[in-house]
Amino acid sequence: MSTSLRQALWILAVAAAYYVTGRLGLLQRLVVEGAQVTPLWLPTGIAVAALLWRGVGIWPGIALGTYLVMRTLGPVDLSGSVIIAGNTLAPLCAYAMLRRARFRPELDRLRDGLALVFLGGLLPMLLSATLGAGVLALTGSLPWDGFWPVWAAWWAGDAMGVLVGTPVLLALPHMRPPRDVYRTAEAAALLAVAVLVTLLVTRSTLSLLFLVFPLLIWAAVRFQLPGAAPCALLISVVAVSAATGRAGPFAHHGVLEVMANLMALNGSVALTALLLSALVTEQNNVRVKIQQACEDLAELVNRLSPRARG
Repeated sequence: MSTSLRQALWILAVAAAYYVTGRLGLLQRLVVEGAQVTPLWLPTGIAVAALLWRGVGIWPGIALGTYLVMRTLGPVDLSGSVIIAGNTLAPLCAYAMLRRARFRPELDRLRDGLALVFLGGLLPMLLSATLGAGVLALTGSLPWDGFWPVWAAWWAGDAMGVLVGTPVLLALPHMRPPRDVYRTAEAAALLAVAVLVTLLVTRSTLSLLFLVFPLLIWAAVRFQLPGAAPCALLISVVAVSAATGRAGPFAHHGVLEVMANLMALNGSVALTALLLSALVTEQNNVRVKIQQACEDLAELVNRLSPRARG
């Protein structure tokens, strides 16, 4: 297969993934000041991961995916074109800053986790939120007094898409079935407990959302990113579903209160999973290097000992 054909297939795959996750995200949208926003926009996570895998040349897939999603909402006019540009430029900026910081997609260092949080998610998504909310306000689709609530919700949804979605995709190449029965049993138990606890705390009227954090610690310490990233994604998706349905702890609250609580929860979940798993992985790698150095030193001593006795 030629390189150009392979690249074209990747662009189409990114556009398709962006469109499918975008459509799913719109099912959980909220209306803030008359504008439709999503608390968790996973397409941004797909866009950043695709750029890290394939480079800048994948950008047409991001633009095409954004266009297809917007077409489902109505005709794409000038303001829609600006939103498409913002949704494409923000991941490109994230990719450029991560490359500048020498980010490693393995996320095996604490600095990589911090880079993805700030340089991949929080900072570059200011661009898409500002362009999106700004063009809606300039065209009269959004009143200026509603600019900041929409801007904050837009930014949080895009940033959470990177913090929750990108780690899962980056962890996929490193996911392997457990090698022994005990490890398999532990992974199955983690999955079952994560599903049950997440459903319980997001549907209960009691304030029990803090119970998800022991799960994240368990996943990060025992399974690192391949375990912590899917747990964070599960918690965020279920929490968004509960929030948009006004269930459990999100009931009897206004839209802005729901968005604030949801952003705080998703942000805390993503940071805990990402940074703790990166820290544990880094420490494990250091331990392995020390063990290897000790073994090499012991072997060298064994080789020199007969000569020293002679």
